[in-house]
Amino acid sequence: MPKKFTFIGAGSLGFTRELSRDILSFPAFQDAHICLMDIHEGRLGYSKRAIEKLIAAGNYPATVTATTDRREALKDADGVLITILQGGVDVWRHDIEIPKKWGVDINVGDTRGPSGVFRFLRTAPVMLDIIRDAEELCPDAIVLNYTNPMAMLCAYLQRQSKMKITGLCHSVQGTAWMLADWLGVKDGNYTYTCAGINHQAFYLDFKVNGKDAYPAMLDKVANDPAILNAEPVRNEMFLQFGYYPTESSGHNSEYMAWFRKRADLIEKYCLHGTNWNPGEHAYILKQYIESEATWEAKFNEFLDRDEVDLKRGGEYAANIFNALFGDGEPFSFNGNQLNHGIITNLPDLACVETPVFASPTGLQNVHIGNLPDNLATLISHSAQIEKMAVDAVIEGDPWLVFQANLFDPLSAAVLSMQEIRDMTQEMLDKNREYLGYFKSLKVELKK
Repeated sequence: MPKKFTFIGAGSLGFTRELSRDILSFPAFQDAHICLMDIHEGRLGYSKRAIEKLIAAGNYPATVTATTDRREALKDADGVLITILQGGVDVWRHDIEIPKKWGVDINVGDTRGPSGVFRFLRTAPVMLDIIRDAEELCPDAIVLNYTNPMAMLCAYLQRQSKMKITGLCHSVQGTAWMLADWLGVKDGNYTYTCAGINHQAFYLDFKVNGKDAYPAMLDKVANDPAILNAEPVRNEMFLQFGYYPTESSGHNSEYMAWFRKRADLIEKYCLHGTNWNPGEHAYILKQYIESEATWEAKFNEFLDRDEVDLKRGGEYAANIFNALFGDGEPFSFNGNQLNHGIITNLPDLACVETPVFASPTGLQNVHIGNLPDNLATLISHSAQIEKMAVDAVIEGDPWLVFQANLFDPLSAAVLSMQEIRDMTQEMLDKNREYLGYFKSLKVELKK
């Protein structure tokens, strides 16, 4: 029987088109049924036409349907891919503008810190509704989440459901490609072990032709101005930590106390990098606002192309599906899952991003053991904050939201405890319509 792949949030053209292309590139899935679901009928219609174009270009015997009915989309699915944005651009703007008013300068605001926490508070109940429907309508499906904040959402869902759920981010393989390019590796003959939490993982080793490439990488970063200036934050982290991080300079700058707490530091580290997203304030929000105004033109640009690239890309999803219920070729990737002894010096129930082995027998976590002490200190702090935010959602407790923000390194670097409390209260008030599941929205003194 043809396999069914369901996209929840299918109006995201990039993800939907590229992941569908990858799925259809596997012989086992060329007759697949791709089911698209979104609440935005205009984007949904365009996505359906884009997938029809892919199917025609590849002469695949596949089918595609589109619906605004989530339950219809999930029924009998073999694979589910989630790419949603809850609340839209206006509420996301508040996530960034309110902290900025208080002195906390946000670059993206989708992963951690006060902006990431509130995105999680809004998104968590919707994601759980999706999973509850899936438990009923496709209980054996594998669910792959691309929605941020990745770690908090995956930890929350995995604590609430026994479905097979993992989260995927392209920063691990994307950074590996960048490092290989810096080292002049053209044949892909490099390996690595990468572990930590989403957007705060590190390459514990990086080898080229079986040999440690870190000495050569250190020489490049320290002595090649073009490379040094490409990623000012990440390269500084590498020089000071001794391990290279996975996420862009801009993202990393807002997760720590060292890069955004003063205007001179923002100028030095966050404005002049030559790679994608060096760290400008509200960088991704500005891109998203622009794309909101031009999405129809971008869809039409793809639909008007004479040629369609059918070559498989670098995202993990289709390879995972193929390993689990396609032709069975094993596949290793970095996924997001609850920590039950995977990384032994990070908290239990933290959501870790570590190597996973996919095969017809299922998903098997790769044991990491202890991280180096400096990395464990940094990452454990973030993981504990994320756990408090997850507990806040499970318990409906605004005090735990405040505690999660209180220990955010960037907020703590520029604000007093009371100021963080007041900022949290303002953000709770602004998000009132999304937080009806909370017991109250007032940060009371702990009794």
